[in-house]
Amino acid sequence: MKRRQRLARRLGAFGFLFTLCGLTGSQAYADGSVSSLRMGYGARDAYAFAQFQNVIQQYNASGERFRIDGHCQSACTMFLSIKNVCVMPSATLLFHAGGNMQKGTISASSTRQMLSTYNGALRQYVTDNHFMDTFAFHSISGSEIIRRFGYPACR
Repeated sequence: MKRRQRLARRLGAFGFLFTLCGLTGSQAYADGSVSSLRMGYGARDAYAFAQFQNVIQQYNASGERFRIDGHCQSACTMFLSIKNVCVMPSATLLFHAGGNMQKGTISASSTRQMLSTYNGALRQYVTDNHFMDTFAFHSISGSEIIRRFGYPACR
């Protein structure tokens, strides 16, 4: 087990998934989701933030579908930029400024990166309503993300 943990740390979330899927013979990206990757609670540091960006790049490169399901806060909301993303109506997405919550430092750069991953309508909404100005969580339901902001629903 320790060997798998070391491998997962070295390769990140996708390296571990590639290894597991290679052992089982299944596709690495078949219908991925927030819950299957256990990435719904955001990034605690710069390394974890980069892991979210890696997942986005990998799914955009593969073209496989990615479901936003369950609880999705903070950096998780960047998964909305995956080309073949869909949102479960029952999902809950929580938005706030980027930065280091433990230190209480908001990062304009991280906030801009997060905002750049949302479509224009959502970006305008969270900006106009100051969702990205503080670390306070602002919730939008999956059904509202679909209905109001035009993201596709999972079928």
